[in-house]
This record gives sequence, C-alpha cells and structure tokens, in this order.
Amino acid sequence: MDLNRIKFLVVGCGFFGAVIAERIANDLNEKVMIIDKRPHIGGNCYSEKDEETGIFYHKYGTHIFHTSNKTVWNYINNFTEFNGYYHQVLTTYKNKVFQMPINLETINSFYNINLKPYEVDNFLKKEIAKENITNPRNFEEKAISMVGKPLYEAFIKGYTEKQWGKNPKDLPESILKRLPFRKNYNESYFFDRWQGVPSSGYTEIFNKMLNNKNIEIKLDKDFFDIRDSIPDSTFIIYSGAIDRFFDYKFGKLDWRTIVLKKRIAPVEDFQGTSVMNFAEKSIPYTRIHEPKHLHPETKYWNEKTLLIEEYPKSDDGSSPFYPINDPKNKKLFAKYSAEAQKSKNIIIGGRLGDYKYYDMDKTIEMALESYEKRIKRRKGKGKKN
Repeated sequence: MDLNRIKFLVVGCGFFGAVIAERIANDLNEKVMIIDKRPHIGGNCYSEKDEETGIFYHKYGTHIFHTSNKTVWNYINNFTEFNGYYHQVLTTYKNKVFQMPINLETINSFYNINLKPYEVDNFLKKEIAKENITNPRNFEEKAISMVGKPLYEAFIKGYTEKQWGKNPKDLPESILKRLPFRKNYNESYFFDRWQGVPSSGYTEIFNKMLNNKNIEIKLDKDFFDIRDSIPDSTFIIYSGAIDRFFDYKFGKLDWRTIVLKKRIAPVEDFQGTSVMNFAEKSIPYTRIHEPKHLHPETKYWNEKTLLIEEYPKSDDGSSPFYPINDPKNKKLFAKYSAEAQKSKNIIIGGRLGDYKYYDMDKTIEMALESYEKRIKRRKGKGKKN
C-alpha cells in the first residue's frame, strides 16, 4: 500500500467516514482511501443475510433510521429507499408485556386502572410526591421525579443496571434524555418526521455511496499498524476512539460494549416484534432482536426465525460501543477534544471520536458539516462567512 500518494485517508467505514469519503470523491473529484480494521464496510450499520433463515439482519444490533433533518433525509435517499417500518419497543416485566417507552397503556396496564390522558399528571404527581425528591442529583432520582418509584423500579432500574453496569445512583441524569415518555397511547418510539429501514439493507447504502473510482477501500487494515508510515501532508479523517488516537495520553475513557448471540427458533414468529426489552436484572440480556419484523414488506415463509440476544458488558477500549458520559469521563474527553483542535490536518468525529451516542442521522449531519467546514472551504470551493 503506497501511502505517499494518499491525499485523504479515512479511518473507519461507518457513516461518518463513508459520507466524507463520498463527498471528497464526488463533490471535489479527489482521490481518497478508506481503511477499516473490520473485514467489511458499513461499521456498526453493516447488514447481511442469515444463511439458515434467509432473514436480513443487522450484525451489530437493530438500527432504525429516523430523522427530522431534511438535508440528511434528502442526502441518504440518494443511496436507498426506505420501507414503511415504524419502530415500536415492548418490554417484558414479570412475564407480562408492556409498552416501552412508558405511555398511557403502560401506566394503565401496570396499575390495572383506566386513566385518561388528562388524568395522568395528577396521578403521577401523587406517586412522585411519596419520595419527596425536589432536587434530583442523579439518574435514579431524576427518573423517580418523572414517573414515580413503582414505574421506575419495574421498567427502568433493572434495565439500566444491566445496560451500564452501574448503580443508577452513580449515573448522570442526562442519560434519561434518550428515553421518551408519553401521556397518550402513541406507540411509536421516535418523534421524527421520517423513519424506516433501508429496503435493501444498510450494506447496500455503503456499496452505492462508495462506488466511485476515486475511492479505494482497504479492509482488515488497522490504522495503528500503518500510522508511522503516513506522510504529514495526508489529511486524516478518523472515526475511531479519540483516546486511542492520542495513545491514552490523558488516560482511558470508559466504554460499554455489547455481545450479540444468535440463535434460531423453530417457529415462524417468536415474539411478534423486532425488539423486546427485558426489564428485570435477573434476566442477563437487555433485549431480544427478531429482525424479520424490520421488513414487513418481505414474506418469510419458513418455520424458522432468527433471534439475537443482546448482553451489555464493560469494555477496555478494544470494542467500544456506548460512551459513559459521567462527570469524570466528560472532563477527560474535554482534554482530548482540545488536543484534537490543535491539528489542521485531522478531523476526529463520529460516535467514538466525539464520545457521544449519536443516532445515524446525527452522524451523517456531523459528517456533512465537517466536510463543508474543514475540507471543502479549505479547498476554496465552499461558502465563506
């Protein structure tokens, strides 16, 4: 691999890296090389077909595309069509299924009552008042101050302990921002204007996005094995873990990861939905994915279905997935972020580079923005303030 001829080097072939590579190749008509230590393109969005059942599935957990950003929606539709899938999540607690996130149906089923939407506030206000929390100091107190202790302990506490491997009292309340709450019977998980799953899978998006003679892809190639051979003149777009990039000079950031275990169930439909959460801590996995439900437009006639159990675990940085945004890690990340700003020839971004749990649309938005501000304008082809 001749690195001396590489002007742009993209590290990581997920959405952040692939979008920037596509823009460099198609918009600037410049050559770019993408490397990835995995044996495939697509990063965590990689999808493939299960050989035994013929079911398309997402190798690294269920990915639902959703956005209200028109620019992002228009951009991604250059490379795929989306089906009509709308995401619903259910949760099992004490062998009974409830709506998740918590909505009016969850509340009525759990308490065995029949509240109307306008009665929810007063009902929960009484539940919340029992704990006398006026100034929430952590995740647990914030959750109880929102829904009361019974709902928190049933649907949030155990799941959170499994997901993060910590006592909820030791977690920041900011994690709750990703958990919607409804006072009506709305079952859609997302509020966004557009959502769905790519009809031909995510991998096909990357195949089309990177189908350009200006783009060279090298898989099974670790950036840190070739780093010392990269010329100083090469512009690097890096989407790996930011602490690893700087050789952990300030210390290691904390991450969580997941282990996904596939199994085949000898039935046509096992759980009736694409994602089933399991709220109790005594059940080791957080959820079961059943990918066939992601493609309602496809008929799978065999008497088998693919199931994927998800087990969270701590990570030493070798397979980072979820950042742990507690005060300690926020301070540490701030040091790395300041270090990254010193270089004019490097972009560090994406989930791992920004130490944020981005949804796919946010990752694409950040990639397009980084390209426009850091690469295109530098070439003198972008808008100037």
